[in-house]
Amino acid sequence: MIVRTLNEITGTERDVQAGGWRSRRLLLAGDGVGFSLHETVLEPGSVHDFWYAHHVEAVLVVEGDGELLDKDAGRTHQLGPGSLYVLDGHEHHQLRPRTRMRTVCVFNPPVTGREVHDEHGAYPPPAVPARGEAGR
Repeated sequence: MIVRTLNEITGTERDVQAGGWRSRRLLLAGDGVGFSLHETVLEPGSVHDFWYAHHVEAVLVVEGDGELLDKDAGRTHQLGPGSLYVLDGHEHHQLRPRTRMRTVCVFNPPVTGREVHDEHGAYPPPAVPARGEAGR
């Protein structure tokens, strides 16, 4: 059993911040559960271009509002509390929060926590460590 709180991972290597967003990674690949789970907060007025070429991401908005642009289809979706989107087609997308947006994100395959977005907004192909090897 894994029991963990946001407070206990704040300020650790599981607490990642960059250019208008912060992601606290509650579950990572090294936890061995087959997915990763993150709380991500995006600041109002920021713009984020992402493309998860090697992962499927599901995102639940729990606070705030903004827009999601599906760059592949050219469609914009309005997001607010209770909105869910799933990038099951590895879509290039852009997030534009109007207010502070707090989300819960699930990645499959799980991220290790050491990934860095490349120039396209993508993470590299996963290299999943054995349970307990990383991310604890």
